[in-house]
Amino acid sequence: MQSFRHTLAGTATALVTALCAFGVQAQSFPSKPIRVYVPFPPGGGTDIIAREVTQAVAAATKWTFVIENKPGAGGNLGVDAAAKSAPDGYTLVLGQTSNLAINPSLYAKMPYNAQKDLAPVALVAEAPLVMVTGTGSPFKTVADAVAAGKAKPGGVNFASPGNGTVAHLASELFQKAAGVKYQHVPYKGAAQALTDVISGNVELYMSSVPTLLGQIKQGKLRALAVTSAKRVDDLPEVPTLAEAGIRGAESVTWFGFLAPAGTPADVIAKLNAEFGKALKQPALMKKLGEEGADVTFGSPEQFGELIRNETVRWNKVVKDAGVRID
Repeated sequence: MQSFRHTLAGTATALVTALCAFGVQAQSFPSKPIRVYVPFPPGGGTDIIAREVTQAVAAATKWTFVIENKPGAGGNLGVDAAAKSAPDGYTLVLGQTSNLAINPSLYAKMPYNAQKDLAPVALVAEAPLVMVTGTGSPFKTVADAVAAGKAKPGGVNFASPGNGTVAHLASELFQKAAGVKYQHVPYKGAAQALTDVISGNVELYMSSVPTLLGQIKQGKLRALAVTSAKRVDDLPEVPTLAEAGIRGAESVTWFGFLAPAGTPADVIAKLNAEFGKALKQPALMKKLGEEGADVTFGSPEQFGELIRNETVRWNKVVKDAGVRID
């Protein structure tokens, strides 16, 4: 009995010590810079959102964030690097729709499991896509593009920044809803795709509003429709797909911070709280709005549920489109 009491006492002491350690860790966190992986190149929508949000948190808390762009494999490289990092709160990744909800159905072999190897921290923003054409194009409206597609199936080109990207699959959703079939022209990234759309080498393109807003404002691209349920504040004259007569093709790109699985819950809670405070700042909301993104702050639990639901939704789109990357 005495031995059992000693064992019980030792177990209780160890438990209290562990709980205290977690408490101390959260109170002292962070004591060094926090690395944030961005799984896409600098200058894109994901990169812009990561920098704007972390700068706002840093200004309010004096925390230091170090952005590390790690593009490749549709965002898989950057997310995988974060998933395999130490679960101590000092490594985050700004994941989004493609690398968290689409790629698991798209790639024959994934280096990580988005729902098991990562811990959601905070959902921060979403951005609709915008369907564009060059300003020299004869397509003035979505109806024009649909009519051309029906008149000559496969005769109209639809560019994307790559097979299986949100832009590609959103265009597949659009074609199915509109009852047309375009010729898909995949590029290795957005830069060349944009160049060819602007020059008129390809007729149609779809990407996130943050990615295309500058070229639209500069008059290099004509916006035909946005994919959200409501119009975008910075493109008030551009109709939604539903307003243009195409229903069932709504889609948005969402963004959120995640940590490696196993990161202490109190550290995640502290990170979530600070992201939430920053995202309430009018200045940050305005900046993100100017980039075509809407603040959609959520708890770790809400973000996790979104990932699960969106994985199911996009799995069907991937299968219907017959897209696969080996």
